[in-house]
Amino acid sequence: MVKYCGYLVGEGWLLQRGIELGINPPETREDEIGTILAASSNARLVTGVYTYTSFRLVKTPKGKVFWCIAFASNDACDSKGLPTSRPSEAKYKRLQEPLQKAGPPRWFQAC
Repeated sequence: MVKYCGYLVGEGWLLQRGIELGINPPETREDEIGTILAASSNARLVTGVYTYTSFRLVKTPKGKVFWCIAFASNDACDSKGLPTSRPSEAKYKRLQEPLQKAGPPRWFQAC
């Protein structure tokens, strides 16, 4: 079972960030996905974590699906080349404030 170590990000937060970036409110699910991807890329770029993170869908232990900004994967064949261990504090700390997260990233099962 593939797992990712990262921070969960809700669709509502991503859609709101997209609107704040000047993207028109989405009218279709396809528009929503485009906005979500653009907002995620922007958040990762402005915090300086883009080059060593990936954006994945994951499930919580209760089965709820979220987007995840991932720093690591337990899959050594991950196409993004993510490391297999949790990142250093210096790497993940940059995302804590914009995402309003405390503590290190956690591991979640891939969808």
